[in-house]
Amino acid sequence: MTTVHYQLTDGIATLTLDNGKANVLNLALQADLNAALDRAEADQAVVVLTGRPGLFSGGFDLNIFKTDPEASVKMLHGGALLARRLMLHPQPVLVACSGHAIAMGAFVLLGADWRIGVDGPFRIHAIEVQVGMTLPHFFIGLCKGRLTPPHWRQACATAWPYTPAQAREAGFLDEVCAADVFAARVQERAAYLKDLDGKAFTATKRKMLQPLVDDLDRALDLDLADWTARFLKK
Repeated sequence: MTTVHYQLTDGIATLTLDNGKANVLNLALQADLNAALDRAEADQAVVVLTGRPGLFSGGFDLNIFKTDPEASVKMLHGGALLARRLMLHPQPVLVACSGHAIAMGAFVLLGADWRIGVDGPFRIHAIEVQVGMTLPHFFIGLCKGRLTPPHWRQACATAWPYTPAQAREAGFLDEVCAADVFAARVQERAAYLKDLDGKAFTATKRKMLQPLVDDLDRALDLDLADWTARFLKK
């Protein structure tokens, strides 16, 4: 089953997450999303990453944590690498947050160049502490690097469930718009990003984000040691 649908139109690649359920970022969806990003990179297209109406992503697959230790480590590592890949993707990446973005779904927002949320009764929510999970070093560092103070502490330590409007203030989103203009706004911003000088954009983004990515790489090394000890008992 394809969980990421790819559509290329006028230099804009729209990647739609839809696994028929909660769009959990398990290994299958991660693989499909990475394949779609490979395709967009080959097409030299601006990326628009979105979900179904009302749902962007419910985060990691919690059942994997309960049943498969090895897959748990791979899923966590793959999620971190996905956020990292979005940050350094050579073309602009716009996330059209179509509804709820929970846990890893919220962290995906922090890897993008531009984030548009649809207004409504939705949560942008790093839920980990609320459900008894300690946030990894990588995702704490990602929040600290991309969210506005003091919201990175609030989002990580208290698992505050942000509304779209609050998420814009915190830095998860760049703008929020009504549902009836959401699609048009996304296309308008994607067209703007497409008209940027590609080489200048890529070089500037790398200069801006490389120091953060270097810090996150060191954090991920710590996390891999933690996950190996926790899940694989090594």
